[in-house]
Parts: sequence; C-alpha cells; structure tokens
Amino acid sequence: MNLKIDVAEGNGKSVVKLSGEIDAYTAPQLKEKLLPLTNREGHRTEVNLENVHYMDSTGLGIFISALKSTKENDSEMRLVDLQDRVLRLFRITGLDEIITIDTAIRGGNEQ
Repeated sequence: MNLKIDVAEGNGKSVVKLSGEIDAYTAPQLKEKLLPLTNREGHRTEVNLENVHYMDSTGLGIFISALKSTKENDSEMRLVDLQDRVLRLFRITGLDEIITIDTAIRGGNEQ
C-alpha cells in the first residue's frame, strides 16, 4: 500500500494528514515532506495519523528524526488521532513519553 501525504499551511502551523501505511517503502517520502517543516524556527507541525493503519520501526525512526529537528530548531510537533495499533507502537517503545501525542485513540477498542 502507498502513503498519501497532504500538507495544509497557515498561521505559522502546518497540518500533515497521512493516509495508508508507513514502512520502509513509504518512509522516505514522509521524511522528505515532514523534516523541512520541523526545520522552521518557531513553526508548529501537527501530524494527523487517523488514516494510518500500519507503521513499522522505519516510521518510528522518521518521527524520532523529526523530534530531534524540532529541538534543534525551536519548533514543535504534535501527533494526533492515532489508530490504537499505531499508538501501541509509541507506547511500547516509550516514545509517547518524549513525543507530544494527542491521546484520543481512533479505531480499535478503547478501554
């Protein structure tokens, strides 16, 4: 499956809507779109993962790179509307402790 990336910008903020799968094949295109947004000083980036049903460790690596970039450039990144299975990846790896995540879970069984 492919990854669709839509970026909307305005008021010092970018909203990145992702649809599909984030894996070794699609991660390079995500990196190409996401990292330049986090390089802008003071810029806020919101990444909507509502329509991402699968992500592997390659995808996690992209978000770690983006987080490092936000720290280096005094910008901000927030992940929102994660599917339960994707949120679990962030929790298992402990990345939910260092990446700002809107904990409203989409899809799957909420407890």
